Amino acid sequence: MTAPAVDHRPLIHHTGFWYFPVAFVARLPFAMMTVGVLALVVALRGSVALGGLTSAAVGLGVVVAGPVLGDLADRYGQRRVLVPVGLANGILLAVFPLVVEFATSDALLLGAAVAIGLTGPQTAAMSRSRVMALIGLRVRPERRDRTFSRAMAYESAADETAFVIGPFVVGVLAAVIAPWAPIAGAAILSFVFVTAFALHPTGRVVPERSERTAMAPMREVMHPRMLVLVAAVFGVGLFFGSTLTSLTAFMEAQGAPEAGALLYGVMGVGSAVLALAVALVPERFPLRWRLVLFASVLTASAGAYSVGGSVPTVTLVLCLMGIGVGPALVTLFSLAGHRAPRGRSASTMTILASALTLAQALSSAVAGAVAENVSVATAMLFPAGAALLVLAMAAVNAAAAPRWDRAFPAAGLSAAAGSVAAAADAGTASTRSSR
Repeated sequence: MTAPAVDHRPLIHHTGFWYFPVAFVARLPFAMMTVGVLALVVALRGSVALGGLTSAAVGLGVVVAGPVLGDLADRYGQRRVLVPVGLANGILLAVFPLVVEFATSDALLLGAAVAIGLTGPQTAAMSRSRVMALIGLRVRPERRDRTFSRAMAYESAADETAFVIGPFVVGVLAAVIAPWAPIAGAAILSFVFVTAFALHPTGRVVPERSERTAMAPMREVMHPRMLVLVAAVFGVGLFFGSTLTSLTAFMEAQGAPEAGALLYGVMGVGSAVLALAVALVPERFPLRWRLVLFASVLTASAGAYSVGGSVPTVTLVLCLMGIGVGPALVTLFSLAGHRAPRGRSASTMTILASALTLAQALSSAVAGAVAENVSVATAMLFPAGAALLVLAMAAVNAAAAPRWDRAFPAAGLSAAAGSVAAAADAGTASTRSSR
């Protein structure tokens, strides 16, 4: 392994132009799975309850597998993990309509859904890990923080956009072709684009275990400085899930249930745009205080949402919520990138992504039950509670960050650069000694 060249060229020169489009499309199967499974089961089985359970089973599989896949990618390289996972996911998605049609047992159906979740390609987390490694290895030190901020802003905006486009594509394919079409489309995307993402040359940037001189123990990923970020991301997931469910219930009470997803999309688009705008924030504004600011905006707007009362007011407040949640999520992933222990970037990102997914599933189920059995107004309080959790974790992080940074100076980008540079030196020395 040769030492990487550090130069002044932009990040896209090192990734290649097609990396970001491929990585974006490779996100769509993940974004389509849960909604597509729900729509297919409801259409073919006629049971909303079973559809909800099946969708939750997919989410459960994702949450269980996420940290495991991240750890395997850190140990053996992304290609060795993503290629078989993407192919397995494509196969399982392709046969799922047959399972729904012919399975005589609900347990078999739920088992197939869990398997789909277990093989869900963690493209977003893997992409962040690759970009983080590239910045640490190829970008000049004085430009790393700015480039990293912009890259994390793009990655979060790509996530937001994928999770807006994914359900929209599911709805269009199901309405225009058939209920099985979204699952078939997700299978094709998984076969083609997840495999293309796995085999992209950037997949070799993140070193494998054999190329590292050291790899931080997993307990460092579980350190409080990381867990506070996981808890905050969990709060963001609670916010997303409870907002979508309570908004759908609110619009149903207004006589327009189909408008719930549209209004949620308004927040999603605004969130994606503001996530990109985070790259314009001056570097002298520390990440820990950015998080406090954005979490405060999120909490205030979520409080207003809980007492909105009318469609115009709720629509306006959703725009304000997007201003808070998108930048907050970008900042959380940026902090995680800076703090990721040596050789544990994929593990870190997949744990955060799993926390987000689990929280969305839990809050959707709870808020839905509350809206149906208690009141819509009560369900609309849930996003404010989730935002308060994010704000509380932001405050804890702001207070403790200076101490944590002193205790763990070589993490994140610096660790990525140091790890691979050391590996390159070791490889060079080994080559010389064999001559």
